[in-house]
Amino acid sequence: MSTLPPCPQCQSEFTYEDGSQLICPECAHEWSATAGEAVDEGARVYRDSAGNILQDGDTVSVIKDLKLKGGGGVVKMGTKVKNIRLVDSDHDIDCKIDGFGSMSLKTEFVKKV
Repeated sequence: MSTLPPCPQCQSEFTYEDGSQLICPECAHEWSATAGEAVDEGARVYRDSAGNILQDGDTVSVIKDLKLKGGGGVVKMGTKVKNIRLVDSDHDIDCKIDGFGSMSLKTEFVKKV
């Protein structure tokens, strides 16, 4: 009886180990064996624009200029945002940016540093 998890893409139960990676022979998807254990089943996974998993307290960098609503200016590309907090709403990140104050960002516009 195999204790390996099913493939996250096609749900095939025929996964096998190759070193520290798990591989699905049906769809050829590969993933880390340790990454699957670290993430809870029901928990939402937040990923940045490059696909890296984000966690509370991470430091991220803005990947494009973001205009602020209400004529508040522009958050420039490359701005570092420290100590983010992940929330479950339409904007995934609550943070404070020097010079702008508290705001919410979407994970698709940031990259983990």
